[in-house]
Amino acid sequence: MKKIPYFDLKKQYKIIGEDLEKSIIKTLRSTNYALGPEVEKFESNFSNYIGTNYCAGVNTGTSALHLALLAAGIGSGDEVITVSMTFIATVMSISYTNAKPVFVDVEDKTLTMNPDLIESKINSRTKAILVVHLYGQCADMNKISKIAKKNNLFLIEDSSQAHGAKYKNNNAGSIGDFGTFSFYPGKNLGACGEGGAVTSNNKKLIDKVKGLRNWSQPRRYEHTEISYNYRMDGLQAASLNVKLKYIKKWTQIRRDIAEIYQKNIKTDKCQITTEVSDRFHVYHIFSIFHKESLNLKSYLNECNIGTNNHYPIPAHLQKPYLNLGYKNNDLPITELYSKLQLSLPIYPEMKLNDAVHISKIINNFNLR
Repeated sequence: MKKIPYFDLKKQYKIIGEDLEKSIIKTLRSTNYALGPEVEKFESNFSNYIGTNYCAGVNTGTSALHLALLAAGIGSGDEVITVSMTFIATVMSISYTNAKPVFVDVEDKTLTMNPDLIESKINSRTKAILVVHLYGQCADMNKISKIAKKNNLFLIEDSSQAHGAKYKNNNAGSIGDFGTFSFYPGKNLGACGEGGAVTSNNKKLIDKVKGLRNWSQPRRYEHTEISYNYRMDGLQAASLNVKLKYIKKWTQIRRDIAEIYQKNIKTDKCQITTEVSDRFHVYHIFSIFHKESLNLKSYLNECNIGTNNHYPIPAHLQKPYLNLGYKNNDLPITELYSKLQLSLPIYPEMKLNDAVHISKIINNFNLR
């Protein structure tokens, strides 16, 4: 029986491996391994792609979140409003600053932050809103931006799943005070290892991030504040400079695959990922929400189809955050969809006919 993995980086490497190797060997020979010219080149290339004035390359997406929060002045006693339906790094980055995450539920249609629930959570300790563009689709940034401005709050976009996603023609990561990105290998734009970036239109904020990522040293061995070794390395930047040339093409293929799923999966027993009319979805994850998601996962596995779950235990119910006092059904939309969610294969090297094949298998399951 035909085997379709959830993701396949080996196929990507077969296509772009020669370019990757040339770029990486050139960087190896330059011996510029920590920051350096390739990182500066990537920062320029990526800020141009996102549509911001500035970019700071860092070692992971988690570091990007941490530094954006620190550059916003977030610290002990502060509160940051965010969502629980996300990878845990979003929330733990808040904890790294000794601030308190305050959760709001998500919208039923997009599973991104529900703007109507934000203002009831704002108090004198609230310093920022950390919004997540989940699965590759932007949250309702008009409403959220207005709330942030009205209440004098920093707005940070966790765009780790949304490279190239748009809200009303504005790129994810260009709308708030900060955009943060992960370049984990499985992302739409992935490094050959770990990597991350912070984007902004505010030079002062980016300069703060660049200081914090590299020991805050205006001169070598002179340090101005507690800071970190969160530098992007030259080899990762070299790989990203190659892959960035392909991202528009890769995004279109992802959208083509998503369209096949949307047209071919019969939806009477399940809900599938859709694109809101004023947004541009880049489909980092293609989700199906099914009442028998665990049984469907087993069935697809039997049929040699790889799947994943994003994310079965919401952050507010994870052990490190039980002390915040959240209980079952405090965030009902988050809790419902986290139980129903199943991720289907979607990557640029996947054949379009594979999406048709997977759709038929899902429909067969629905008929049982």
